[in-house]
Amino acid sequence: MRILLCLLALTHLLGGCDAPQARQETVDTAGVSLPMDVLVVGARHKVRTVVDGDTITLATGKDVRMVGTQAPKLPLGRPNFEAWPLGDAAKDYLATLVDGQEVTLYFGGLEEDRHGRWLAHLVRDDGLWLQGAMLEAGFARVYTFPDNRSAVNALLAAEAVARRENKGIWRHPYYAIRTPKEMEADPDAFVDSFQIVRGRVDGTGDAGGRLFINFGGDWSTDFTAVAARGARRKFADAPQFDRDRLEGSLVEIRGWVEARQGPSIELTHPEQLVYVED
Repeated sequence: MRILLCLLALTHLLGGCDAPQARQETVDTAGVSLPMDVLVVGARHKVRTVVDGDTITLATGKDVRMVGTQAPKLPLGRPNFEAWPLGDAAKDYLATLVDGQEVTLYFGGLEEDRHGRWLAHLVRDDGLWLQGAMLEAGFARVYTFPDNRSAVNALLAAEAVARRENKGIWRHPYYAIRTPKEMEADPDAFVDSFQIVRGRVDGTGDAGGRLFINFGGDWSTDFTAVAARGARRKFADAPQFDRDRLEGSLVEIRGWVEARQGPSIELTHPEQLVYVED
């Protein structure tokens, strides 16, 4: 059995790593489970060091980006980059979770980014899901991509724990949930930043092959979410993009803010929009 597991994990080994141990179907943190059925198990590695609140370096020298999360960013040698609030605190907290530990990698989409980092969920030998732990502690936000969307419901549930209890970043105004009116009042302040915007959908429209989700009556100045032309097929069967359901609903949009006839967020995959109960 050990030989079989090693062969299954071979593409992720890069040498010198043990095969993953047999595990339960889900790995629990504080009431939130990582759905193993949507993931592919990789190898088990020893952690060498922590780069920041969502990146570690393995003993092999390979960096791993904790997929599905975004911790407060640190400069990491980038010139003129200002550290985000609580960046050091997030890094230090992750270090307490992984120092001297071994972790198993689980993949649910694109496995390596353009920087050569693995994109994986990390699970400690005692079963602790590290993404869930960071989210529940309030040291990360959910941050997904069109080519890496697995386990998003579990990620959002873990984030909700910290938001309900006002932990970590959720106490800091830098990470506050924005309103459309707040975005419109000073759009320059939010351009090129990652935001979560909560508001009621005023209406939807189509233009140039794109779907526009409007949060006000003036499309030239109001906050808008835009499903790009190339991404429309991903939304065709997504229940959250039913026009009748969308209009008048309270939703949260998350993503990077652009200036496009008013502040806007481009939607590349359905999980960027979540319904909120009134």
